[in-house]
Amino acid sequence: NNGKAGDLVFTVSHYVPCRAGWVGPTVLLCIYGFCSMMRPIEPFLTEFLTGTYKNLTTEQVTRQVYPVWTYSSLVLLIPVLLVTDFLRYKPVIILQGLTYVTAFLLVLFGSGVHSAQLAFFCYSIATAADVAYFSYIYSIVPPSYYQRVTSYVRGAILLGYAVGALLAQLLLSLGRVSLYCLGFITLISVSVALITSFFLPMPKTSLFLKGTYSAQQENSDEDTHSSESQDFFIWVKSVTAAKHVGTMFRGLILDCKKCYSSVAVLFFCIWAATGRCGFYQVTGYVQLLWVYMQPNNFTAYNGGVDAISTLTGAAASVAVGHMSLEWSVWGELVLGGFTFLIAGAIFLMDLTDNIWINYTCFSLFKTIYLQLATICTFQIAKMLNRRRYALVFGINSFVGTVLQSVLTAIVINTQSLHNPLISFQFLIYASYFAAISLLFTVRGVYTVLHMKCPAGGNHTPKDMRIFIITVIIYYSSNRIKSICRHCTFMYINIFNQSKSGYLSVCRQQDSTN
Repeated sequence: NNGKAGDLVFTVSHYVPCRAGWVGPTVLLCIYGFCSMMRPIEPFLTEFLTGTYKNLTTEQVTRQVYPVWTYSSLVLLIPVLLVTDFLRYKPVIILQGLTYVTAFLLVLFGSGVHSAQLAFFCYSIATAADVAYFSYIYSIVPPSYYQRVTSYVRGAILLGYAVGALLAQLLLSLGRVSLYCLGFITLISVSVALITSFFLPMPKTSLFLKGTYSAQQENSDEDTHSSESQDFFIWVKSVTAAKHVGTMFRGLILDCKKCYSSVAVLFFCIWAATGRCGFYQVTGYVQLLWVYMQPNNFTAYNGGVDAISTLTGAAASVAVGHMSLEWSVWGELVLGGFTFLIAGAIFLMDLTDNIWINYTCFSLFKTIYLQLATICTFQIAKMLNRRRYALVFGINSFVGTVLQSVLTAIVINTQSLHNPLISFQFLIYASYFAAISLLFTVRGVYTVLHMKCPAGGNHTPKDMRIFIITVIIYYSSNRIKSICRHCTFMYINIFNQSKSGYLSVCRQQDSTN
């Protein structure tokens, strides 16, 4: 039988049953996912690094520490994707648990910039290995259970993150515990996840390689008397393996062409990749903004905001899954409209000095993103063959990581990272999402008019589409110009402040001389 895995990176040739059944491995994997994501220290990680615990500066964290995770993920993602199926998933899951433990050991007991950089490098290995977590279960359960177990393993991650953030907030606000205590709870949780990973049953064979070497192994066992025949069969194995790898990559290239030949799939993939990039940029640097807004507030509500936004995002994702809407027609327009709300929320985060408005905007941002990501996921899944969806998922993740690396380089190289400029970073993110909103609004209007307008009669749907799209472009360009004008004024003010500060320092030096 030919099974198809939803989040596998490679094609699946057959379902490999496991003696433990599907309930046991699913429960173990859910326990692993819950414990690996229950990390109470994460909502306060920036405060932990920049506070009295590690004494790193904001500039060191932003310029030297956080970018390590982004750039390392870019380098590690493709190798991890390629070896995950070859190693049969479980070793990669164990590696993920081990690197989580190593990362938080370095965070707790290390000191200095280099130790923090090494911790985030280990963390990037763990996040790159997420594909093994989502792919493992499909090698264990029958295809008829794919939808059910997918909801279980994703729900375990979501619940773990929400419980960790809520626990951190309660311990800080009510128990007045130290951030070190949250770090130790995180270390214990990821250690339990590592221990759980050893009990996962090992799939019998690699699903993608589908026994490439089994035939050669049988042939090599037929004659093991002479060293010459052994050498010959070793050579045959090597040649066959090389041919198989070449065939594999040619098949991947052909699958890519077939997947992205559909314009509808292409646009949903564009949003999945660009949205992922923006989401990780905002969530990765928002703690720096909060520390800047409340530098000495130990009872900040970062954990509560993370927990609430995660749960509301999950509820919105479930709700959108039950909506009866013609997504093939209205989906792109919905993406464009709600992405504009995301841009507005981030823009307000940049403008406001009120931490509660900032928290509210971040919750709105995260809730909408999780909802739109769900729309993209099931639309891509419906339009593609299931085995190709795994390939598209991997490519979208890689493209999103590339964009994230580029955006990180732009952000950290265009600001001097004095505190007043941290919020300007979010103006860049708001403009980024505004550009995405413009693209999908125009595309969505075109799709709606193309699908709904009649092809014949006295109507002129082509002229109408051109007129409406022109109006949208004109209106959106005015909004973008206002944002750019605001950016220009901010740059001028920043330059004038820096210049006046430099001149005052020079005058002081002259007076002392």
